[in-house]
Amino acid sequence: MPVSRKRKKAAYTPSTTAAIGPKKKGPSPVWLAPMMLALFGIGVLWLVVFYITEGNMPLVSGLENWNLLVGFGFIIAGFGLSTQWR
Repeated sequence: MPVSRKRKKAAYTPSTTAAIGPKKKGPSPVWLAPMMLALFGIGVLWLVVFYITEGNMPLVSGLENWNLLVGFGFIIAGFGLSTQWR
């Protein structure tokens, strides 16, 4: 039976410059979680105060129903920060 030829070159050897893969991100900044929770809390508190006072509070009365947008804006900003939490 004939003898098969041997490889002249060694099997696969990875290059010295490793392929650039996805970089691992470090942990979240320390301020992220408290800021996220604060935005959620401010948004909910804004909406609760608006409904309890029926819009007659000095700071929020000028905005009328735009207070809903302000309150939900804070909550949405909190959700935006929550996407960055690792």
